[in-house]
Amino acid sequence: MKQVILRLLCVFISTLGWNAYAAEECEARGEAQFLCGPISPEDLAQIPNSSWVIASGMEDDGYLYFINSDDLNSVPVYPSVDANHQLNEFYEQCPGPLVSGFRPHGVSLIPGRNEIHTLLVVRHGDRESIEVFEVQETAGTPEITWIGCVIAPDGIVFNSVVATPERGIAATHMNLPVGAVYEWHRGEGWEQVPGSESAGPNGIEISADGNWFFIGGWGTRSIIKLSRGQNNVIVDSVNLPHHVDNVRWASDGSLLAAGHVGPQADSIVTCLSQQRCNGVSTRVTRVDANNLTVRQIIDYPSNPLFLLGTVAIEVGDEVWVGGIAGSNRIARFDYR
Repeated sequence: MKQVILRLLCVFISTLGWNAYAAEECEARGEAQFLCGPISPEDLAQIPNSSWVIASGMEDDGYLYFINSDDLNSVPVYPSVDANHQLNEFYEQCPGPLVSGFRPHGVSLIPGRNEIHTLLVVRHGDRESIEVFEVQETAGTPEITWIGCVIAPDGIVFNSVVATPERGIAATHMNLPVGAVYEWHRGEGWEQVPGSESAGPNGIEISADGNWFFIGGWGTRSIIKLSRGQNNVIVDSVNLPHHVDNVRWASDGSLLAAGHVGPQADSIVTCLSQQRCNGVSTRVTRVDANNLTVRQIIDYPSNPLFLLGTVAIEVGDEVWVGGIAGSNRIARFDYR
């Protein structure tokens, strides 16, 4: 345990040092300005009516980061040497906190009352689970407390996660050639959602009334609209000009679908594994959730600073795009 604490402390200090360095070396490239610091910020979520953004650093022994959108500084907040853990009885089947081997992936923030919110995090590494945190706004950096977990079913590797109105959880199993969406409720466990089978389901959002899922089809290059809790399963979709990674609601009720595309079927794998990314680009498309019309708003060529985008969110008058493959920056684009 002592070695784990020392390792966390060293990484924490070195990451803070990198942030100071990155702020000086974080120059724009093409249409993108950057926020530098978080490593592999695969997914992003903003605390409502706040300057704070949460990022998941999808690396082995990765971190959750809090980012201040006002001064563009970031800080790793979990795991940490002084992490708070307090198991909530709602997650009584969780075996307890596990800080080692923390590899965060998809995130979803559930706004709460009195500036206290719930954060769901897909976690890989030393266990496959959905980790649950409480995020409390303060006068300074928000406070984060681990409050529980939901262990994934055997053989299932989750990608993205969203809360349901009944305090349940839905998550995608991004598998090729066929994956699916799974839903969890306390006392019932996990069940596959009827009609959710598709090629590589990735990002996921849910309508406010809980009647519809919106799923990012990575393998199908589409947004899939799937009915939930209705007598008959209804599936509709619209094709996009790129693989779809994460999906996020925009303030006007549309969806921002972020992803990437390349000239060949294996271009994305080659870009990730060998950093040979000729012809590969990050794309963001706005999707009307009602009539499933699309409009691409970002097409950013891969470069050594930013290989592959994975998520897009609104932050003020900008669109922030997170990425993977060891990138130490978030791309910032003017909103249009």
